[in-house]
Amino acid sequence: MPDATEARFSYEGLDRVIHERARLSVLTSLVAHPRGLAFPDLKRLCGLTDGNLSRHLAVLQEADLVALEKGYDHNRPQTLCRLTPSGRARFLDYLAVLEQVVRDAQSAGGKLAGKDAAATGGKKSTGLAEPA
Repeated sequence: MPDATEARFSYEGLDRVIHERARLSVLTSLVAHPRGLAFPDLKRLCGLTDGNLSRHLAVLQEADLVALEKGYDHNRPQTLCRLTPSGRARFLDYLAVLEQVVRDAQSAGGKLAGKDAAATGGKKSTGLAEPA
């Protein structure tokens, strides 16, 4: 029977498609806007260039995380970006794994903080060098 602590911190649920800064920004923006966002609004919220956002949207669309709807707004071409139902579910699953990462880090950090305090005579260590 395998040890319960074996591979405890492997976090298999950290989806590589999602776990990239720009794509994480896109998905977070879209989950906060269930009706979707126009391309320029999404670009502004994520701080990306047109080309960069287009490339990341293509990756997310290929993975069926987002849907892109081409249309017109006041006779001007517009691309509306939305999370797909499966994209929303995958993103929420991903967030649950991230929450576990935070809990594990806090738990380990609390244990380390106690050891650090004992080693420093009760002072809490910040991990930073003391000023000279």
